[in-house]
Amino acid sequence: MSGLKIFDIAGSGMNAQNLRLNLVASNISNANSVSSSLDQVYKARQPIFATEMQNALNKNSANGVNVLGVVESQAPPVMEYAPNHPLADATGYIYKPNVNSIEEMANMMSASRSYQNNIDVLNTAKTMLLDTLKLGQ
Repeated sequence: MSGLKIFDIAGSGMNAQNLRLNLVASNISNANSVSSSLDQVYKARQPIFATEMQNALNKNSANGVNVLGVVESQAPPVMEYAPNHPLADATGYIYKPNVNSIEEMANMMSASRSYQNNIDVLNTAKTMLLDTLKLGQ
């Protein structure tokens, strides 16, 4: 494995964690929104990650992260009886997103730690390469 592949792998990890953090921000910002129908209510979104299989099949080297897509949670939205709310439907219910703030905070901390770990990998690889160049001096 070339020394420069480390930068590609860590970069793909940082990109993946950046997407994850953006989705957490979107979920948290919409956690208290209200809708008048089940179809229009915001649904929590999560990224789907995978290793880059093609690279794994070609060589026995390490692989980066591939973002396969973003999926919406299938958990049901929260129905709340509020007949006086301006967005209440004909039966008096309003609908709130299926966002779990505690899970989102845990996802945020995990993504932040993973991002920081990728930065540490980059810094360590950079230091090792610079030290290797100094060997001949």
